[in-house]
Amino acid sequence: MSEAHDSSSNSQSSLVDTLTGILGSDNIITDESERAYYSQDVYNQGPTVLAVIQPDSKDKLAKAVAACTSAGVALFPRGGGFSYTDGYIPTTSNGVTVDTRKMNRILEINTEDMFITVESGCTWAAIEDVLKDKGVRPVFWGPFSGLNATVGGSMSQGSVTYGSSKYGPSGVAAEGMEVVLADGSIVTTGSAGQPNHSPFFRHYGPDLTGLFCNDAGALGIKATITLRLQPRMPVVMGLSYGFEKFNGMHRGMAAAAREGLPTEAFGFDSTVMKVFTGGQGLAQDLKTLWAVGMAGRNIFAGAWQMLKIALAGKRFIDKAEYTAHFICEARDMRDMKSQLKALRNAVGPHGNEIVNTVPAVVRAYPFPPFSLMGTSGERWLAMHGILPFSRVEEFKTKIDALYSRYAEKMEQYKIVKASMFTTIATNAFLFEPVFYWEDSRAAFIDRHTDPDVLKSIKTFEPNIEGRKVVAEMKQGIIDCVYECGGIHMQIGKAYPYTRERDAGAIAMVRSLKSHVDPKGLMNPGALGL
Repeated sequence: MSEAHDSSSNSQSSLVDTLTGILGSDNIITDESERAYYSQDVYNQGPTVLAVIQPDSKDKLAKAVAACTSAGVALFPRGGGFSYTDGYIPTTSNGVTVDTRKMNRILEINTEDMFITVESGCTWAAIEDVLKDKGVRPVFWGPFSGLNATVGGSMSQGSVTYGSSKYGPSGVAAEGMEVVLADGSIVTTGSAGQPNHSPFFRHYGPDLTGLFCNDAGALGIKATITLRLQPRMPVVMGLSYGFEKFNGMHRGMAAAAREGLPTEAFGFDSTVMKVFTGGQGLAQDLKTLWAVGMAGRNIFAGAWQMLKIALAGKRFIDKAEYTAHFICEARDMRDMKSQLKALRNAVGPHGNEIVNTVPAVVRAYPFPPFSLMGTSGERWLAMHGILPFSRVEEFKTKIDALYSRYAEKMEQYKIVKASMFTTIATNAFLFEPVFYWEDSRAAFIDRHTDPDVLKSIKTFEPNIEGRKVVAEMKQGIIDCVYECGGIHMQIGKAYPYTRERDAGAIAMVRSLKSHVDPKGLMNPGALGL
């Protein structure tokens, strides 16, 4: 056994030397505590990988992938790191985490052919910064966590927020990709897959780009991604509504979505609103208010919006159990007035219009620092299900029954539930249950929290039993989603992609997996494969 251990250690040491030669010593991490950090996400912890690599080019990525798989070592691709579904969590210690964030260049902006090509580690906030004065943006332009979330991560896991209520989830923006397969070869999808062709179009033959969307990195590691651009509308306005009951909010949001009206639509229960508005200090409040003012159509419009928000303060969160917020875009005020009238006609019968503070803040400051805790430092877990409109209220009944069954344990272990919502295009409702509970923080949370905030929040003792209860409820909610015909993005290793799925479809996916990754070393366990 000692000889076997020595042989394994020598093999790993040899691989580390090889990777160092390919990437350079500054682009490989072997420190044990750092390796442990990279082996955890927002919610979970996996076996500690033997190294973390940070390639800074497509060619180095390809060579490093080939070296790892030749040595029989698994690869776990990682973007911004904010997964809560075990997206990049290692399933073996005989693995290497691929941190793509040094591949963050913007390679081409083509406003004539309307596309932008970026490396996979580029963040959505970086794209917004470079495009905001060019009059264009991607049709999907990022999640709320876009300050850290990478384009590669969003394409691999799937995400929604900006642009989703009109166009759909992140994958709709992708025109083409360069993907590194397990053997180090590179596949180019879309129109760029032939000489002297640019990546301007996706649908040329079978949709190979679509195969690598939402694959959780199980089929390959994205190196570059081309996104479709559209004109940036000059007029942006929002409406907000309050609702006494969930059914009113759901029906109002569904009515707006079916009409194809909002670019973004999102809802919150009162618990989430209090967390969102209760956790900011004065400095952050002022920064947000200033951003709103600067986003006004002119200095007077901006000042008026700032005044409205200042006068409204945070009182609106006490007016309703649920709120929904809609953002519309238009070429001119005539078009905007028409959209807002139609939006009011769709949502008005179900709720009461309130001050539109949230839409103004969201669009003025789209990518704020993303909190991974409750306001006092509680542990946090979000999950989600995507449902057809016709079954959302059935799901709400089931999840409420689950909460009732766990009510005593939730009180005992100080577990607080909350929910967020959004619509996706004209046909889907995303329901996002959230839990907060008193528990010790993981190193991942501390790493992604401002030091001044850490000084101001509580530190809790480990709450092992509470953690178990949250895990049980998480699985219960996943079952409820399945029973109501729901599905998921961000499948990772947590959501049941293969559960009772059509046998022919599963056989096809497994065949594809075995073709591009015959040793099963690309994010093993992802998609349930």
